[in-house]
Amino acid sequence: MITQRPEVIRLQDPYNEDKVHDACGLFGIMNTSGLRFSADNAIKAMVNMHDRGNGLGAGFAIYGLYPEYKDDYALHVMYLDDAAVKEGEDFIGRHFEVRYAEDVSVDDRIEVVNPPVLKRYFVQPKGPIASHPDEFVRSAVIRINTIGRSFVFSSGKNMGVFKGVGYPEDLAEYFKLREYKGYMWICHSRFPTNTPGWWGGAHPFNILDWSVIHNGELSSYGANRRYLETFGYRCTMQTDTEVMAYAFDLLMRRQGLSVDLTAKILAPPLWLEIDAMHKEEAQIHTSLRQVYGGLLMNGPFSVIVAHHGQMIGLADRLKLRPLSAAVKSDYVYIASEEAAIQTVCPNPDKAWRPRGGEPITGTLKESLVEVPA
Repeated sequence: MITQRPEVIRLQDPYNEDKVHDACGLFGIMNTSGLRFSADNAIKAMVNMHDRGNGLGAGFAIYGLYPEYKDDYALHVMYLDDAAVKEGEDFIGRHFEVRYAEDVSVDDRIEVVNPPVLKRYFVQPKGPIASHPDEFVRSAVIRINTIGRSFVFSSGKNMGVFKGVGYPEDLAEYFKLREYKGYMWICHSRFPTNTPGWWGGAHPFNILDWSVIHNGELSSYGANRRYLETFGYRCTMQTDTEVMAYAFDLLMRRQGLSVDLTAKILAPPLWLEIDAMHKEEAQIHTSLRQVYGGLLMNGPFSVIVAHHGQMIGLADRLKLRPLSAAVKSDYVYIASEEAAIQTVCPNPDKAWRPRGGEPITGTLKESLVEVPA
């Protein structure tokens, strides 16, 4: 029989808690009528899940953020040094018409260790690309990110990502997020286990208006990355989550697949389950596995995905990472913990824990969200 010394037990569980944190904290809130609201509830929910992070990364994505520039692409760029600023702005000037540019507003009274230079640009692509502007912007963002010291961490229209190294509540104050409003917020607190904690590696990950926050670990990252590279994506942020954002962009925006089909690709049923299905359903799943096998996300994960008009929650098929959901009037909530939802919505109309592989979908201009019977 092996016994532990009391001091070892205290180090591993200093508060004698039974709770299993399961790493990163996720929270999403959306008003399906399109009402824009402040950061207060998003910050309050993340404070409730403070112990899910370790201060090595956090961030927020806000939708409906820039109504005065709603037709322009809003590029949020982090530069690691002054030379990168010149190189990045030269590239942006050659490829985009810059309608407006400024530093990302921060609270200088808050001490931050070695922050990057943060700028934002509201732009339109240059040249005869009117029929494919999204593809031009996607390609340009990836080219900037491969330069090495400049990183576009937000590139959609009428939305923005704010992220860095720190706890969510601290970064919210640093970026002065209480001054912003949006109809949808997704928020993340990071607990990295096998990748570095740095500004570019914080969540959300974004391409165009697709943003992803993730709790878990993808053992399939290498296969996923190689599959996406055949479609022109490049992974540069030193973390497995980046493939999630690109996968949703590829499947739903570029290939026009539904939420349900995308979930079947990323979190497919086991072959034993497919063999037990009716013939037609089994053929669909078999075809998806054959065509999109490289995008199967293997390993424990739960994600919240946002793009204009929709918020999606999805956990791996075995539900190895937690995910809860709730609805209250026109508001949809998705979180790692029901307690975070209860903090800002103590009496929801409906609350539930979705099964693994079954997406939760909140849609703009619909007062109802898909809920289990």
